[in-house]
Amino acid sequence: MKQITAIIKPFKLEEVREALAECGVTGLTVTEVKGFGRQKGHTELYRGAEYVVDFLPKVKVEVVVKTVDVDRCVEAIIKAAHTGKIGDGKIFVTSVERVVRIRTGELDESAI
Repeated sequence: MKQITAIIKPFKLEEVREALAECGVTGLTVTEVKGFGRQKGHTELYRGAEYVVDFLPKVKVEVVVKTVDVDRCVEAIIKAAHTGKIGDGKIFVTSVERVVRIRTGELDESAI
């Protein structure tokens, strides 16, 4: 099993959710986060005063899938989240040692 963590632009969340649903993903976790990469933030003007916004709003999507589904899910996220502009985000894939469904006690792949 693998955990896919995608950091994406907030307005792309619904497209990514739909793309993952088409891949058979039945559950995911979404967190509103802030961060920056190569963008390094940007400058804004508020009431005549200029200020720097270092951390940009992003959305973190986390999903655990069977190892055989990883490439298909990653491709779906890339396709749905891509704008071609800087700040499109990143995808991280990590191994998951164990999953337990609290309600039923199911383990590993039967728990996802």
